[in-house]
Amino acid sequence: MATLKDVAQRACVDVSTVSRALNNTSYVHPETKARIVAAAKELGYRPNVMAKALRQGRRHTLGVIVPRLHLTLFSEILPGIEHEAERLGYSTLISTTDDDPQREKSCLERMQNSFVDGIIITGTGRNNRLLRSIQASGIAVTQIVRCQEPRISSIVADYEACGRNAVDYLYSKGCRRIALIAGYSHQSPFKGRYEGYSKAIAAHGLEMKLVNVSASFDGNKIVFYFTADGRVDFRELVLDAILAPVDLQGLGVLRALKEQGIRVPEQVKVISMTGHAIGEMLETSMTSMEMPAFEMGEKAAQLTIMEIESPSEKAPTPQSIQFPYTLTQRETT
Repeated sequence: MATLKDVAQRACVDVSTVSRALNNTSYVHPETKARIVAAAKELGYRPNVMAKALRQGRRHTLGVIVPRLHLTLFSEILPGIEHEAERLGYSTLISTTDDDPQREKSCLERMQNSFVDGIIITGTGRNNRLLRSIQASGIAVTQIVRCQEPRISSIVADYEACGRNAVDYLYSKGCRRIALIAGYSHQSPFKGRYEGYSKAIAAHGLEMKLVNVSASFDGNKIVFYFTADGRVDFRELVLDAILAPVDLQGLGVLRALKEQGIRVPEQVKVISMTGHAIGEMLETSMTSMEMPAFEMGEKAAQLTIMEIESPSEKAPTPQSIQFPYTLTQRETT
């Protein structure tokens, strides 16, 4: 493996000049620098990234912690993070938690003790003390999608407006028995959407209808809609519209309605309130409230790197940046 000394010999300069040229730490004559760069390429020289990081006190790496990637919004957020991080000279390390607080804790501890300058996380809300401790240790932290800790910056969407606008849209389509599928009540997206839903339902003089069902991805199969009492029978609920928190649950709704002989959208209309690309690919494409996932990922990377590169005596004030939703009408409404 080529060393700085090898490059110096090939370029006919001393080692300190090679170091200054390749690290851009001080002026080197352009012709000399070009000769050094050419010598480094010829020899296949690769700098010791770890040693450079220790010298500079910075690793130029972001850790990203999300619940999962497959069939979720995070498959669109992550490319935004990676794109902006790369543009700003940073790489990314990715971990998934399946929304398990213990797995999340392990991921956070590994990143705290490893090669990252900042962490972008969609948290469970069960490790907030650890997050604050990590940030206090000098590692930048940004929350994305969920704001579980108000003292840490976050990139979120306008969840209340999402719930409100979804109900308003369905009401305009003639729906009067609009159900909301209950989600994780301790997580900020569901709280916001529930508030928007309940306010809009009240404003239109309708009755709130919460349906306690679930859908999850288990290995290579999707498990749909079971409660403690067994399979949900949508025929007994007498609904004309259903709001699903995410596309995965929307998929479950569409499958259950089809199995029970309920026509979509003639009898029941369905909206996903966290839509992403998969909704357009279904046999019956799904109407959805969509957040600008890629742009949110980009902004999270920007905010985290800004905190990393801010002077320690001028640490930025925590920000909560909110992105709007867009209603995308498809075949389910």
